[in-house]
Amino acid sequence: MGKLASALVALVALGSVARALGAQHPLRHATDGMEMRFARSQPVLGYTLRVDSADLTSITVAIRIRGGSDTIRLALAAHPEYDDRFFRYVEDVRAETPRGAAAVTREDSALWRVIAPGGEAIVHYRIHLPAQNGPQHPAWTPYLTPTGGLVGGPHAFMYVLGANLAPMHVTLDIPASWDVATGLELTSDPRTFYAPSADVLIDSPVLVGRLRNWRFIVDGVPHRIAYWPRPDAVPFDTARFVGGVERIVRQAVGLFGRAPYRDYTFLFQDAAWGALEHANSVTLGAPSDELDKAPLGYFEEIAHEYFHSWNLVRIRPEGRGALVYKQGGQTRGLWVSEGFSMYYADVLLRRAGIPLADTTRITHLQGLMERYFFSAGAHAVSPERVSLAEYGSAPGALGDYVGSPHLQGELIGTVLDLAIRDATHDTRSLDDVMRTMLDRFSGERGFVTSDVEHVVADVCGCDMHPFFEAHVRGAFPLDFDRYLAMVGLRARVTWSPMLGDDQLPARDLRLRGWEEAGVFRLQLTNPASVWGKAGLHTGDRLTSVNGGPIGTWPALRALLGKLKIGDTVRVEVARATGAYRTTVVIAGYERPNVRIEERPGATTAQRERRTSWLAAAR
Repeated sequence: MGKLASALVALVALGSVARALGAQHPLRHATDGMEMRFARSQPVLGYTLRVDSADLTSITVAIRIRGGSDTIRLALAAHPEYDDRFFRYVEDVRAETPRGAAAVTREDSALWRVIAPGGEAIVHYRIHLPAQNGPQHPAWTPYLTPTGGLVGGPHAFMYVLGANLAPMHVTLDIPASWDVATGLELTSDPRTFYAPSADVLIDSPVLVGRLRNWRFIVDGVPHRIAYWPRPDAVPFDTARFVGGVERIVRQAVGLFGRAPYRDYTFLFQDAAWGALEHANSVTLGAPSDELDKAPLGYFEEIAHEYFHSWNLVRIRPEGRGALVYKQGGQTRGLWVSEGFSMYYADVLLRRAGIPLADTTRITHLQGLMERYFFSAGAHAVSPERVSLAEYGSAPGALGDYVGSPHLQGELIGTVLDLAIRDATHDTRSLDDVMRTMLDRFSGERGFVTSDVEHVVADVCGCDMHPFFEAHVRGAFPLDFDRYLAMVGLRARVTWSPMLGDDQLPARDLRLRGWEEAGVFRLQLTNPASVWGKAGLHTGDRLTSVNGGPIGTWPALRALLGKLKIGDTVRVEVARATGAYRTTVVIAGYERPNVRIEERPGATTAQRERRTSWLAAAR
């Protein structure tokens, strides 16, 4: 039996097992895993991305289209988290056909229509790269220098509407001395790559330039670390850095039992900040001078973003995943996708033996609880609602509160883990929830809160409906002592004055602002602040402060920076009901202090369970 036939038999067998287990599988047919999809209704696509070393202010792209319809509609995708509105930088869109130039019309901000009789055309356009502010740039946005940069992804490649499943090849026309690192599939041509769909093309940024490379294999799966250094890069301990990344990968793969990709590429950039996950790659900023001084500080972010390969990309919340050219993807499930990934960023590092600033899980939990009690939105707005407002929502979507699904979800994951360990006598944990979620929701259907509730109930063998009603769909504060008691612990919460860097009482400056259509509006972060107590609300249009106009956030921030405790501020705002005037007296405010301690009367079983939990045992 030939290799192809053997592989097909194996894939069919795996598909039968998956159906028997009731799990979803993303491949509809065995050959989808290794061959190009075929449909006569789909066009044949090929891309060429060119970087001109003599002009690094832009990139040019050509799309070869054959077998399409007479009317071709092209769009520039919007990412659900970081919509940079890159359509603003698209220039010189033109098309040619075998019959000559084609008509190109811009239908919307990020949508173009090409009339190409016979469905054959080459579409050309240029992306003018915006100037970067400051010494570092966001790790997910395109950036070019004489030694390389980041290209591709949603900032470079338009896609053909209605042909999302059409496979395509991408050729890079870049300086000969530059290396390439990307999640796109390699071909026999080192400058040509393959994408099985538009989703994969858009989800696979390309790091190019004079790269440093390291490779390792986990469970038979190749992994690559590509690092793009500045010309003046500071030397750092690469063995410790690469070794730490590999240990994180081993722990995550061990948790789920397998990697969800054929290969994986870490795209690290010097002189960059932030990170963004992709299906089989991740872009991360990692300045070399900071890797030299404090490399351990980056492992938590690496672990969080890498864990998204399972939790967000595969285990997908309903509402995420569709390729769109206007920002969408709002979902109620980010408390799982982001929050549980935060939980495992901490857990994976502890399992890997990588030192953390929070030396113990108790220290880490104390810090999370302090943030929870300090942030009114964390315990006054439901995790579902906070998740829905996280990306793409208008400023002030939560009213006079701000919230974080990362914080809420990490704490929910923590207490659920404790509850599951208690109910199953420490034989199961949140790990079993994640594995079950992968089995049930790694296919076409994304999960909703009721799905998570059912999975947790199945794992622990207990009724979780009251918990989810109160703490996920509702905004009832978490009862930490109830769950800490399961491991023989309790928490003491006290309040003390918030202090500044000078160790003097800090001023209550919990006020922000944003500009919208030329109008400057206020945003409160806590209705219990001096600003909220004075009757101000998020959405108020600020007309004057102390009798003078304030029309921008920098202007308001500068004014706030000059205030002292005891100062009086006269504020006037406009509302639909008319003008509102108030006086704000600047005062200090308090912060919570959490100390977790032994609970009197803790049982031997609780102490043993605590030992397992503290060790982040599976």
